[in-house]
Amino acid sequence: MRYQKGHKETTRQKIVEVAAAEFRKEGITGIGVVDVMARAGLTHGGFYSHFSSKDELVREAIEEAGHQSRLRGAARDSFDLEQMIRHYLRPEHRDHPEKGCAIACLAGEVGRQPKATREKFTTSLEGLLARIEERLSPDQSPAERKRIAQGLLATLVGALQLARAVTDPALSAQFLETGIASALQQARL
Repeated sequence: MRYQKGHKETTRQKIVEVAAAEFRKEGITGIGVVDVMARAGLTHGGFYSHFSSKDELVREAIEEAGHQSRLRGAARDSFDLEQMIRHYLRPEHRDHPEKGCAIACLAGEVGRQPKATREKFTTSLEGLLARIEERLSPDQSPAERKRIAQGLLATLVGALQLARAVTDPALSAQFLETGIASALQQARL
């Protein structure tokens, strides 16, 4: 059977997009290649015609999740720092990890991944840090903006992870609200 020109690239991109969502939702070790392929509407037999390993797919999925995040971020470029903080720590973001920040979803697992995977993750993280730094006061030195941005990112990611981890809805909401208050205080807003 002959496929149209570009079919293989389109199929590969579909697999990467599905993997980006599924790894954020289920975790890297929480879902296997067979399930990713099935959720992409494909059989697992074709996986190795697109990727040499699951590690390669993980790297591309992290990059795709970062790309999706940048596209969503472009729509919110007009957000000031407070709006950005409140948007990040909102219940919808907590409740839909498959559509959210890969950093918050995968940080715990990526530390145990190969160096090449950690490098892709680092690139995504640096992009988010840059968006935070851009929103800090230009009166601060670059080193101070970087330090504050790193603290803010750690606060945002930690608050989101804890809000997702607990079973008590009230406690989860408190983690989001406390994270917002702490981030605003760190940013001196």
